[in-house]
Amino acid sequence: MMGMEILMNVTPQETRVALVENGVLVELNLERARGFGLVGNIYKGKVNRVLPGMDAAFVDIGLERAAFLHASDVAPAHHEALPEGEEVAREPIQRLLHEGQEILVQVIKDPMGTKGARLTTHITIPSRYLVLLPDNSVVGVSTRIEAETERERLKTLLGQLQSETTAKPGLIARTAADGATHDALKQDVEFLEKLWQSIDERAKQAKAGSEVYADLPLSLRILRDMAGVTLERVRIDSRETLQKVTEFANRYMVELLPHIEHYPGERPIFDLYNIEDEIEKALDRKVELKSGGYLIFDQTEAMTTIDINTGGFVGHRNLEETTFKTNLEAAQAIARQLRLRNLGGIIIVDFIDMTQEEHKRQVLRALEKGMEKDYARSQICEVSPLGLVEMTRKRTRDSLAHQLCEPCPTCGGRGYLKSAETVCFEMFREILREARQFDAQELLVLASQSVVDLLLDEESASVAQLQEFIGIPIRFQVETLYTQEQFDVVPV
Repeated sequence: MMGMEILMNVTPQETRVALVENGVLVELNLERARGFGLVGNIYKGKVNRVLPGMDAAFVDIGLERAAFLHASDVAPAHHEALPEGEEVAREPIQRLLHEGQEILVQVIKDPMGTKGARLTTHITIPSRYLVLLPDNSVVGVSTRIEAETERERLKTLLGQLQSETTAKPGLIARTAADGATHDALKQDVEFLEKLWQSIDERAKQAKAGSEVYADLPLSLRILRDMAGVTLERVRIDSRETLQKVTEFANRYMVELLPHIEHYPGERPIFDLYNIEDEIEKALDRKVELKSGGYLIFDQTEAMTTIDINTGGFVGHRNLEETTFKTNLEAAQAIARQLRLRNLGGIIIVDFIDMTQEEHKRQVLRALEKGMEKDYARSQICEVSPLGLVEMTRKRTRDSLAHQLCEPCPTCGGRGYLKSAETVCFEMFREILREARQFDAQELLVLASQSVVDLLLDEESASVAQLQEFIGIPIRFQVETLYTQEQFDVVPV
């Protein structure tokens, strides 16, 4: 059985990293030379505006749009470690920040659409096994490490390592720290301490609105975050990146070294598992299921909806059985597509109605099981009385469609156009309006090919009637650059 494989396709303009599981693409990450992801980057910011009504502030970090900092993400000046489960009473934003103030901030959400980046002043710096919290002194363990004995071992170890540091920063064990040795954790702490010192020095000298620290490039970040996952191999089609990845692995992930290899093939690396085709499919609304059924994905501002149809699947013995089989297959496909498309926020799944409670339970279980391998946190609710499943998936970066596409300039993202017939009737109303207003000898109508064709063919009798009514001739001219909805009526 094949395991997890990473393929890296690198060009000077773009790095694309594909995660392939058992020969199937499950996740795609990309980073372009322009517009890198900003999550994890640290900036010296300047408070632009304090908004008491929103309990937040806008901060200039040198980007096109001001970034957003909510009061809940502002650390109090002297932050003591609190016992687990306790929270510090929060001050209102106007007590925490003032306009013109310079602060060190970290991006926790990339700018998306019209929204600026989201910030925090709780700085965290991750390494392979740990996360360092320079303004805190907490010692914690990721909740995904469940064994009580391992949690205790790590807490004790981290407490010991923290006491050996000069600044006594907070340390949290990541999921990958499960089973890590004392020496491995010690190395991480030393690396993080050095890194924080250099960030701190740079921050003191930096001008407001400038970057102080950028997270690792995608090719290295993906390996750091995959720590603890057994990788069969990492194939890279660029010698330069191969060298950087090998150096990084040599320093932090020695066990990965034998699995890293250069891909010198004639065929592009992403042709290996039909990855380019899979990316194309992940941008479509419709996803075909093997049984003949299909899914329809619709991404809106507020949520993503997924509709399931039996399509050409005539199925087994009866309707309930057909429905159940299609829904089961759909649940597995949805789990994969959510990860591949990187869809986040609220997701509503409209499964085909099932009558048997046991079938509903099994479909829900199949969806939960499919989501287990996903790194993004998700929450799935029970089937609602209307047969819908509501779920959320944590969103930290833009979806694949938002990264690779832009709204259609013709329809402006609506997904449909006014029909040629509708435009003709709008035009008739405009002609009547203009004929009354202007003393013209003739009216010139500029429109798209499809609209002019309709006017001269099916609507020619209406045009003749209209000419007779207004008493002046109407001349039509095709404007090739006009969309179907655009037209002009010009008095001549």
